[in-house]
Amino acid sequence: MLTSVGMTLPAITFAVQDDTPRIAVVSAYAPEMVILKGELDNAAVHSLNGVEFSTGRLQERDVVLFLSGISVVNAAMTVQLALDRFNVKQIVFSGIAGGIDPALHIGDVVIADRWGQYLESLFARKVEGGWKKPDFFEYPYANFGMMFPRSVTVQRAGADAPETRFWFPVDESLLAYARQAVADVTLNHCAAENTCLDYMPKIVIGGSGVSGGAFIDNADFRDYTFKTFDAHVLDMESAAVAHVAYANDVPFIAIRSLSDLAGGDEAGNQLEIFFGLAADNAAEVVKALLRAIPE
Repeated sequence: MLTSVGMTLPAITFAVQDDTPRIAVVSAYAPEMVILKGELDNAAVHSLNGVEFSTGRLQERDVVLFLSGISVVNAAMTVQLALDRFNVKQIVFSGIAGGIDPALHIGDVVIADRWGQYLESLFARKVEGGWKKPDFFEYPYANFGMMFPRSVTVQRAGADAPETRFWFPVDESLLAYARQAVADVTLNHCAAENTCLDYMPKIVIGGSGVSGGAFIDNADFRDYTFKTFDAHVLDMESAAVAHVAYANDVPFIAIRSLSDLAGGDEAGNQLEIFFGLAADNAAEVVKALLRAIPE
């Protein structure tokens, strides 16, 4: 490795905790991880930078389980740590999320085929008659007031130059396994307190998801996000993990179960009522997907 003054420095390497090829099963929310860890065989625990990584067998697949932490920075940091220290061959990310597609409801599970970062934005200068934004960024989507979503630049191994993009794709093979897996999944429709939905939740595969470091509980912004990005779901981690996976050329998929409607429920935010149900449903789909992935 060369510095700007021509000195050669040794490349930095990391001590691998475990060299078994594994699927990283990552959750944003602790209740879901409790479910998955409770079914882990041959479990071993590794602690790195304060993060607990559990290796073992889940649904007869070699896995490493860990919590991402909430929001984009935590998710990116912990997933990169896992990639540096474990032999991760695929990433399955899951958790609860807010539904922004009016056709979806609490308890539904979304497996999007691409993820973007809606808060990767310019906050524009207000001028007479509107907003003034610099020309040196790309602005692929409409604004929400002063907020103009923009593309992000990413560097990946083997690329001649950094690449600018808004969407990060889900792995096509994992998406195909998900389509195969969900045929056998029956989702839960009752919370632990016997609060039941008056419908059976469904699984939606395909379409877009967006992420950002904000908890959204605003009907106007929900409507804007759906119309602008044609997205099903909004969360605080998945696009960041998709970004890291893309940069490292590791197959990625995200499974998000709706715990609330991001401001679209007139009765108020329902997360505290239905987070358990949503976590249960996400975990069931994760387990079905693991069974469908060839060993």
